Amino acid sequence: MRTSRLQLLAAAGVAVASLALTACQDGTGTRDEGASTSGPVASAPSDASSQAPKESASDNGGNDSTANGSSANGSSGDAAGTGDSGKGSSAGKGGSSAGKGSASGGSDDGSSSFNPCNGSNTSVTAEPVSRPVNHMLITVENTGSQNCDLTYYPVLRFDEMQWVPQPVEDSKPQAVVTLAPGESAYAGVLLSAADGSGSGGATGKKLTVGFQGRTPNSDGGPAAIPSLPAKGVYYDSSLTVTYWQSSMDDALAY
Repeated sequence: MRTSRLQLLAAAGVAVASLALTACQDGTGTRDEGASTSGPVASAPSDASSQAPKESASDNGGNDSTANGSSANGSSGDAAGTGDSGKGSSAGKGGSSAGKGSASGGSDDGSSSFNPCNGSNTSVTAEPVSRPVNHMLITVENTGSQNCDLTYYPVLRFDEMQWVPQPVEDSKPQAVVTLAPGESAYAGVLLSAADGSGSGGATGKKLTVGFQGRTPNSDGGPAAIPSLPAKGVYYDSSLTVTYWQSSMDDALAY
């Protein structure tokens, strides 16, 4: 019995050895070993990680191109916008400048058109005349380099006189008298009543001729003090003066 068991065990061992040899010969065992060693298909993460730079590169490339594209478009848009706004602002400036220029021109013309005649740009004389009687003629000559204007009538004052001679309203001209350089204008003065009806007679030794400005009784600038005859000039309460006239005859007509 023991011999039979030993024989059986020996036969089984031979069979196992034969099977192992057969498996090695047909390569089945080698394929299994290869599959098990190469099996860690765990190499996929390394493949995925190796492609990450490509994806990253493509992503970066896409982002760069997009950024560049949007930047280019944005800058060109900004440039266009700036150009448009620049044109708009320059046009606006042009318009406001034109308006401003024309308005300022009108104002300047208006102010520069009035240049009062006064003691600083004229030569003034005061001389009694024989005809009409008891009259004196005031002559103003423009000695400046620009036109000047004589407004209203001269404001006369003899010595320390406390009252102002009134104008002859009928002598008011149609327009302001303007003198070019070298031209003259005139005013007639009635010194006293021919019939002796005047009162408060006095002899003036000094005469001050004042000038009016653009509005009545406004200051037109420095006064003039023309020379009087050595004996002086007699006047009374009848003392009146004409408005400024362009001609001597008109000034002595009243």
